Amino acid sequence: MESTDVARAINAAISIAVALDLPANDATVLQNSNKLALRLLPCDVFARVAPVGHEHASFEVELAQRLAETESPVAALEPRVEPRGYERDGFEVTLWTFYEPAAPEISPAVYAEALERLHAGMRKLDVLTPHFTDRVASAEQLVTSRNLTPELTDADREMLASTLRRSRRAILDHSAAEQLLHGEPHPGNVLSTSNGPLFVDLETCCRGPVEFDLAHVPETVIEHYTGVDQSLLNDCRQLVLAMVAAWRWDRGDQFPNGILFGRGLLSALRAGPSWPTVDQVFSRLDTP
Repeated sequence: MESTDVARAINAAISIAVALDLPANDATVLQNSNKLALRLLPCDVFARVAPVGHEHASFEVELAQRLAETESPVAALEPRVEPRGYERDGFEVTLWTFYEPAAPEISPAVYAEALERLHAGMRKLDVLTPHFTDRVASAEQLVTSRNLTPELTDADREMLASTLRRSRRAILDHSAAEQLLHGEPHPGNVLSTSNGPLFVDLETCCRGPVEFDLAHVPETVIEHYTGVDQSLLNDCRQLVLAMVAAWRWDRGDQFPNGILFGRGLLSALRAGPSWPTVDQVFSRLDTP
């Protein structure tokens, strides 16, 4: 979120909390990307703030409630208020339980077990969601529009477009079983809590093979997940690299150091297989 909007977003979240009888006069920014993640104090509530127009709050809130009923490992909504999105000053705010971090890092085996439990819970739900190919189509729209991705060179634009087409087709050709997925179960969307790992940011949910989700997680986690189709996983990894690259080159993207990571993802795609995970690409760029 642009720095000029952060103060307004914080004020909107605090104002909503106070109106709901949650004592709040301060906020700590936990993450600032395309959305703002806040810890509101002293009520100790986790708030997610997005510009009005994203229209994901009702879907995410309903899905979180239904997954909680299946005892899936997802973060809980704030129990003291009505579970829904709240609008103020051009922002939509959802309120969640705040969890104190239980450990600096989740072990790969525990991460994998939690993701398997999440997938099992999701298989119990009949929810209308986008297909993973709908997300691919959104990335393709960015790549084919010079207005949306003005800094992409023609060569990189063509490489991304062809990679998105080929890898999508390759995944569909596997004819693998499909189910409800998280969509982006990467480490940034997993909380380490005293109750174990809990997944957040459910607005990215879609349908597809579980390998599409696994393409977002570290290699060490996949080693502990049962029944992985490695060939399908490799195709999904290539697709995810191209999709994330497209998002980082979006002129409206507010991911910190987005263009730097965009260049790193393009380099990984040019290097060819075996395909790294997104976190491997990012960790290389973060290393001095």
